[in-house]
Amino acid sequence: MVRRTPREVRIFVEGGGDDNASLKAECRKAFKKLLERAGFAGRLPSVIACGGRQAAYEQFKQACREDRYDAVLLVDSEALVSQSSPWEHVRRRVGDGWERPAEASDDDLHFMAQCMEAWIVADRAGLRGYFGEALHDKALPARADLEQVAKLDLYHALSEATQRTSKGRYGKGRDSFKLLAVVDPAAIRRGCPTWGERFFADLARRLPAVRG
Repeated sequence: MVRRTPREVRIFVEGGGDDNASLKAECRKAFKKLLERAGFAGRLPSVIACGGRQAAYEQFKQACREDRYDAVLLVDSEALVSQSSPWEHVRRRVGDGWERPAEASDDDLHFMAQCMEAWIVADRAGLRGYFGEALHDKALPARADLEQVAKLDLYHALSEATQRTSKGRYGKGRDSFKLLAVVDPAAIRRGCPTWGERFFADLARRLPAVRG
């Protein structure tokens, strides 16, 4: 029996800015480090930093049409996901209105719910290692399920928690990918138990384990 070689997995990620090559490179590097710590070293997917969310969707659609890769779309959900289907969420969300490509399934769309900062806040130890002992932990959301915390509330909490640190208040462009590069994937899976857990579990299914 002929074994079919698994196709290259490509993750089309919202992030890096539309016209900022250095930030896109930082985005790719941060995700590489995150996925290595998650146990995918030696079988890493390709991470395509697309800039804005619409650009990520368009590039994902093109990859689906070409059918050369195992394509995954990873974006912020921007709001609480109340639909059972992720594609229904982005179809209904004002500002998106995205239709599911005919070649794609629900498994191909993943959320950093409600934004990537939920993943960052999930790892308090990583935040303290980056910002130092002046980090004000009590300003951060106390709830276990960070996916329930609104995007603007996460931004505000990070700003308040970091205002007295030597780095100053959290800045998305300056800090987000540097923090993602040190976040513990296990903390993401605990703090974001629906969509964070789903993302890493799905990658484990797509990426065959390396046999020694």
